[in-house]
Amino acid sequence: MLLAGQKAVVLAEDMYEDLELWYPVLRLREEGAEVIIAGTGISTSYTGLKGYPLTVDATVDQVSAEEVDAVIVPGGYAPDKLRRYPAVLRLVREAYEQGKVVAAICHAPWVLVSAGILKGKRVTSFYAIADDVRNAGADRVDAEVVRDGNIITSRQPSDLGAFCREIIGALTEST
Repeated sequence: MLLAGQKAVVLAEDMYEDLELWYPVLRLREEGAEVIIAGTGISTSYTGLKGYPLTVDATVDQVSAEEVDAVIVPGGYAPDKLRRYPAVLRLVREAYEQGKVVAAICHAPWVLVSAGILKGKRVTSFYAIADDVRNAGADRVDAEVVRDGNIITSRQPSDLGAFCREIIGALTEST
């Protein structure tokens, strides 16, 4: 198992893109990583865009960057809610500053924008938030996956294979 001993946190809120949350959770678990799904704390369960429910393992304020190797932010409309919570922004910013993998897909770079970690970075995102990403000081490109240091980004559900391969590759480099 490639990721035995690794720990990742996947952030959750209502209206998450179902595939963008579950695909990374299942792929990382398949490779032996411990995966915690953490919500904002307004509820213990959240519903995806397609109606798929999930119960979280923890709240974001119960997770520290020191104890994880990666923070993964799925897309959908959940990122617009996630970015409103200081504990989410703190976790993302601290993980980034500690050199941990910070991965975001689709609309999730909104959270990275609000965490203030995109200036000078090369990233991708869903096309609808390209202006937001550029206005945060990032070089936004159109590619299925982009890695700049410890930040990994992808555009949409069809990029999930490349997104997860890049996350797994980055995590295996850190072991």
